[in-house]
Amino acid sequence: MYTFNSRVRYSEVNHQKGALDIASIINYFQDCSTFQSEDLNIGLEYLQAMNRVWVLNSWQVQLYKPIHLGEYITIGTWAYGFKGCYGYRNFIIKDRKDEVLASANSIWVYMDTLTCRPTRIGEDHAGYEIEPPYPMEYADRKIAVPKVTITHPSFSVIKSNIDSYNHVNNGQYIKMAEEFLPEEFKISSLRVEYKKQAVLGDTIIPKTVTDGKQFTVVLCSTDEKPYAVVEFHSLR
Repeated sequence: MYTFNSRVRYSEVNHQKGALDIASIINYFQDCSTFQSEDLNIGLEYLQAMNRVWVLNSWQVQLYKPIHLGEYITIGTWAYGFKGCYGYRNFIIKDRKDEVLASANSIWVYMDTLTCRPTRIGEDHAGYEIEPPYPMEYADRKIAVPKVTITHPSFSVIKSNIDSYNHVNNGQYIKMAEEFLPEEFKISSLRVEYKKQAVLGDTIIPKTVTDGKQFTVVLCSTDEKPYAVVEFHSLR
């Protein structure tokens, strides 16, 4: 397992709920996998030279305990499999007592940036040591899009949403979706399916539906096709 240590910052906390924000947790996970790739010399520059990119297909995040301001944490990640064009990766966040505070499963697609199509992984993953998957209940990568939703006012993708590949960053979709959660909604788990990539200036139409325990946000394009489906589950 690859790890790095950190301390929860003021800017990462949802101060209404008194804990590390779910989008900040995702950022920690993404940073961890990026650090591992960079340290193995198969990171951004290597991928750009090879005309390749890892595109995130889905997240499944489980929160076990709130993570508080100032808390010292260890973030860990490892690959647990590759098949065809897919890569499978787990993440955890632990405290100083080695207790797991959050875990995640993620599925990635290896893309050829010239053809914009998935491609077989081949030897590109050779630097990653394969480890057993984390013992958690694994959900399907696909999320059913609810048929009946409430449509909210649209908004445009801005520069701060964009990553190094000129697409909306994976964590930004979650931050967008969080805006629609009721104040009293305490997240216990999260699922995200990424369906298409939004770029600077694109219009996003948010749609929501909830049954109290589950709150789903569908971030759609103007042609009604989802960019991402974000499914929050509550402690209640």
